[in-house]
Amino acid sequence: MDASRWSTERVFLYRHPVDMRKGAAGLCALVVLELGRNPADRSLYAFTNRGRDKLKLLVWHLNGYWVLYKRLEKQRFSWPDWFEGESLELSQAQLDYLLDGYNLNGMRPHKSVSFARAF
Repeated sequence: MDASRWSTERVFLYRHPVDMRKGAAGLCALVVLELGRNPADRSLYAFTNRGRDKLKLLVWHLNGYWVLYKRLEKQRFSWPDWFEGESLELSQAQLDYLLDGYNLNGMRPHKSVSFARAF
């Protein structure tokens, strides 16, 4: 498969646990009804179960959906805890870190600082 045709524009993590029996149609329904987004918009959507040991990714590719599934044998995905809504947008690098087992809670960006005057 040509990787350039597979590239996604945005990555969204869904906040709530999902029944991992859901397939493409059920995950698409969550994207539309809960997130108000178009599941075929070239974004990648990530979902986890309550135990956070399973992860499903949903993405549109050319003429159909890919549903990718990963199950961890002894560990858990470290779902970020700084959500402000039903989903959280991640960079591709952050998604890679999440899939590789990094704890994204420690990778929070610094808060913005502003000053009225320099001195």
